[in-house]
Amino acid sequence: MAKRAADESEELVGALKGGDRPENTPPPNEAEDFEDEFEDEFESDSDVVEAGVDGRPDEEREAEEQRDAMDMDEQVFMPGRTKLAPGETLSPDPSTYEMLHTFTTTWPCLSFDIVPDQLGNERKTFPATVYAVAGTQAAMGKENENSLMVMKLSGLSRMDHEEEESDDDDDEYDEEPGLDAKNIPLPSTANRVRVHQLPPKDSSKPPMTLTATMTESSDIFIHDITPQLTSFDNPGTIITPKQQKALHTIRSHRSEGYALDWSPLSPIGKLLTGDNDGKIFITTRKEGGTFSTDNKPFTGHSSSVEDLQWSPNERNVFSSCSSDGTVKIWDARSNSRKCQVDVQVSNTDVNVLSWSNKTAHLLATGADDGQWAVWDLRQWKPSSAGSRSPTPSPVASFDFHKEQITSIEWNPNDDSIIAVAAGDNTLTLWDLAVEFDDEESKDTAGVQDVPPQLLFVHYMEMVKECHWHRQIPGTVMGTGGGGFG
Repeated sequence: MAKRAADESEELVGALKGGDRPENTPPPNEAEDFEDEFEDEFESDSDVVEAGVDGRPDEEREAEEQRDAMDMDEQVFMPGRTKLAPGETLSPDPSTYEMLHTFTTTWPCLSFDIVPDQLGNERKTFPATVYAVAGTQAAMGKENENSLMVMKLSGLSRMDHEEEESDDDDDEYDEEPGLDAKNIPLPSTANRVRVHQLPPKDSSKPPMTLTATMTESSDIFIHDITPQLTSFDNPGTIITPKQQKALHTIRSHRSEGYALDWSPLSPIGKLLTGDNDGKIFITTRKEGGTFSTDNKPFTGHSSSVEDLQWSPNERNVFSSCSSDGTVKIWDARSNSRKCQVDVQVSNTDVNVLSWSNKTAHLLATGADDGQWAVWDLRQWKPSSAGSRSPTPSPVASFDFHKEQITSIEWNPNDDSIIAVAAGDNTLTLWDLAVEFDDEESKDTAGVQDVPPQLLFVHYMEMVKECHWHRQIPGTVMGTGGGGFG
C-alpha cells in the first residue's frame, strides 16, 4: 500500500480562488506538433545540447516534474507499525494485483461463502465470474431488513497493466463489472454462513446448493438456494414464496454462536454447529431431504466455541477451537460426546482454525492476540481422562499482526500458502515454503520484523472473513465493514 496525501489539490484550488490561473502544461510524452523556438539559435554543432521531448535537457525537465508532482509517499504500509498522518489515506499499488474489484451492499456482511459453479476448474481467463452467498448485519432497529444474499459477480476484469501486452482474446473482452443479487429474508443478523453443494444426479440440471446460516437469535436456517442461482443465468425465472423459505430450522442451541461447517466427506449433507455455551451439535440430512439433529451435544469447552471444521480425509473426525484457548479433536461416533485430543494452543481466545486440504496433518489457528500458528497433528497426543494433552511446539508461528485474527484459510490448491485476515484492517498472504536462512535476519528487504514468509499485504477496512476461490487459482475474496473485495 502507498500513502497518498488527501489534500493533493489544495494548492490548485487555492490559486484559482485567488484569481490566478494554473499553467496548462501538456503532460510529458504527449504526442503533438510544436515549434522549436530554439531551432535558429544554435550557431554550431558544439552549441547543441542533448534535449528531451520539450527542447530542454532531460535532467532539467525531470527535476521540474518531480517538484511539481503530487506528493506521494510510496513506502509500504505495515499494519501495527505505520501510522497515517492526518489527511492521509491508503492507495493500493495496482501493479501488484492481477485482479482487484470492490463493492458494497446496503448492509455490511460478517460472513460469506463462495459457491462452486459449473464454469470449470483452473480458470485463468478474464473477465471472471464468481457466485457467492452472504448474510447481512443490519443496524439495530432494522433487523427486519436482514437477508441472505445470493450473488453473481460478473465482468471481473484483470488489472490494466500498460506495460503488458496480452495475446489472450478473453483479456481483450470489454465488460463492465456487475453484481446481481437475490435476497432471502432473515429474522436477525447472520453470524456465519456456509455452503454445501450436493453431487448432481442429472447432468442436465444444476446441482442442489444448500446454505446454513447461524443467526444472532441462536437459530440456524438451512436454505436451498438452487432457484436463486439458476435465475441469474435464466432470465424470467420466477422464484416462488416457498422457495424463499428455509427447508429446516435448527433450534437446539440456547445461545448464539459463530461456529459452522458442512462435512466435505458426507455428500448428502452433515452439519456441525457450535455456540457460546460451548456446545456442539451435529445435524444430518437424510435421503428424503429431511434433517435430524442429535439430542446430545458434544461438550468439553469451558467457554464459547469460536470455529469448527471437519477433517478433510476422515469422515468422522472434526476439530474445534474456543475462547478458552484450546483446540480439541473429536470423533463424531463417540457415545460419551467427549474429545479425543485437547491442546492448549493460546493464552487468549482462539478465534479461527483451518485444516489443510492437501496435507491433512496440518492445522492452522488464529488467536485474539494476533498470533497465528500451524500445528502438526501427528505430534498431538490423545488426552487421558481428566487431563489435557501436552502442548507441542508449532511448526510455524507468527506475531506479525497486532490485532485479533478474524479469519484464516489454507489455499486449496497449494499447501504452503495461507490467507489471514486480522483486526488491523489487513488481509495477508503467507508462503510457508520460504524458510529462514541462519545467516540472514528475520527482516525482509530491510524492513524490521517482517518475516520472509509474508507474501502480500492488502488493506481492507474491518475485514472479518476471507476465502479462496477453489476454481480460480490465486483468487481471494474478503468481506468487512467497508464491503467486499
